[in-house]
Amino acid sequence: MNKPDVKKVKQLLSEAPLGKYLGEYGIDVLSTCASIELHLGDNEILFHQDDTDNAFYIVKRGRLARFVKNDQSKREKILHIFERGDLMGELSFIDGAPHSSSAKSLGESIIICFKEKDIKPLITSEPEVMYSFTKAIITRVHHTLSDIIRQQMALTSYISGNQYR
Repeated sequence: MNKPDVKKVKQLLSEAPLGKYLGEYGIDVLSTCASIELHLGDNEILFHQDDTDNAFYIVKRGRLARFVKNDQSKREKILHIFERGDLMGELSFIDGAPHSSSAKSLGESIIICFKEKDIKPLITSEPEVMYSFTKAIITRVHHTLSDIIRQQMALTSYISGNQYR
């Protein structure tokens, strides 16, 4: 664990979906706030379900899986795979709630960690950057919710026999 190279974080943010919301200035500001570069081995846990860590993460290299374990069988169900540039843990970072699932590396991975103590001062010093950051997160949540609604409608339609038969 060490402090990330600001130039490399800047490049990562520029290529990441988050970068299009932040713009060049926002990328400059946020890249200086990167707290730690984490190197994870295969199957190493980044965080567990119900952990609170006051941080969010961006995948620099490798892949990570978000998963939950079945209470009875203890088998893991993968919910999503994250790759370079993907943002993780941002909702728990914003609302302080525990993580709703666990995250682990799939092979060797490098993760950039942004801690609350390094980001929170931006609320007053760089409100436009923080507005853009929040807007990016809300946009992603909105797209996810829209996808869930479409899937729920298709499932309901299938079950009721109105479609897909």
